[in-house]
Amino acid sequence: MNKEFNLENIIDGLARDNEKSLRELFNYYYPRLYNFSKSFIKIEDSIDDILQDVFIKIWQNRKHITRTDTFNAYIFTITKNLLLNELRRCLNHKHLKDELYELSTAHEYSFLETTTYADLELLVNEVVDELPDRQKQIFIMSRSKGMSNKEIAKKLNISTKTVEYHITLSIKYLKQKMSVLGFGYLLFFYLFL
Repeated sequence: MNKEFNLENIIDGLARDNEKSLRELFNYYYPRLYNFSKSFIKIEDSIDDILQDVFIKIWQNRKHITRTDTFNAYIFTITKNLLLNELRRCLNHKHLKDELYELSTAHEYSFLETTTYADLELLVNEVVDELPDRQKQIFIMSRSKGMSNKEIAKKLNISTKTVEYHITLSIKYLKQKMSVLGFGYLLFFYLFL
């Protein structure tokens, strides 16, 4: 950390609603988070919006931030989660899915050419429909709508652990079913779910 940056003073300032502390925090962390984000998603257009959301979350939670030793992990975790949400949102756009699918599929696996992405997606959706109602609901909220576990827990009035439990069971089931269907479906699972 540079000499002028004192995280303890900044966290104290945030707790006292000092906007100057937020600016100092922004000036210190923005370049680091930007480079981290750029290496993570390669979609530079969205990074500024995502980082703006990171600092909004910091400001909204400023009264609960007390530890300097874990702050670095805290701010990078917020950033990573927002990046994952953005990535999921982008993947929900079909043309990006198709483009990513094209880029991620080696030519030696061109057996998939006979199966279109839409066919894979349709079959995967059928497997998702086989999940018990609650698991399906939580899985769709997580993977299709890009909601965080915490957001899902709040919306359904259940604990975050319960959300994690349902997602774990869903992924286990989907992975098992897709591995039986073949390599192409398993590849789809790892790329898009």
